[in-house]
Amino acid sequence: MTTAVPLERDAVAAAFTTPEGSTATATATAIATVTERMIPGVTLSRVTLPAGRSANRSAVLDLLAGGVGPAAAAASTAAALTAATLTGEPYDVVVSAGIGGGFPPDAPVGSLVLADEITVADLGATTPEGFAPVTALGFGAVTHHPPKSLVREIAAVTGARIGTVLTVSTVTGTAERAAELRRRHPRALAEAMEGFGVAEAAAAHGVPVLEIRAVSNPVGPRDRAAWRIGDALAALTGAFGKLAPVLESWNPHDRTH
Repeated sequence: MTTAVPLERDAVAAAFTTPEGSTATATATAIATVTERMIPGVTLSRVTLPAGRSANRSAVLDLLAGGVGPAAAAASTAAALTAATLTGEPYDVVVSAGIGGGFPPDAPVGSLVLADEITVADLGATTPEGFAPVTALGFGAVTHHPPKSLVREIAAVTGARIGTVLTVSTVTGTAERAAELRRRHPRALAEAMEGFGVAEAAAAHGVPVLEIRAVSNPVGPRDRAAWRIGDALAALTGAFGKLAPVLESWNPHDRTH
């Protein structure tokens, strides 16, 4: 599981390490153990979930604060995936998680957004006719699709809204830019800066990918007084408390349906 910054990583970890009955929103019923693992290029926080949650065995979740932006996210995620493969413990799924901007009114502040499409919004060229994605130039990809069955199951338990999550290298700060993105991507619910990079690394290793975002601010003019970062981090914690059992029970061979 890859986040941009440690604050987001720690919000995910809190879903498993906060005792039941505390003020946190986690739903885990037992305390997980967390250990740090150093691998070339990155440091992983390994969360070992107790046996008995959804199976009579322990499950493992590696948390990575991989850096801000698609390039950092791709590099750090690729390092973790490569190390896991070389040690004979390949991952079943990669999750890009964190807070992000939501497109009003469809994704209000405090809501959860789960991607059924992870799309890079600004990889391409400006032409006299407008923006042309890199695929129109004959290169690469601009969208990755998470497994449909896994998206459905996670949305059902978390209440997340399903739609496109855009990856941008420059966060939207004007109403004009927000309107342009929605015009080009009418199903877009949120924007963030890492999902496509994580998805590219996962695709290179043949591993399914997910992206989940807790909305901390509306996409558009940057009004810091309207940001609700604490509420979004709490929503992220709550989501992962519900999401983990689904990941544990999901069949990793069911990657498309």
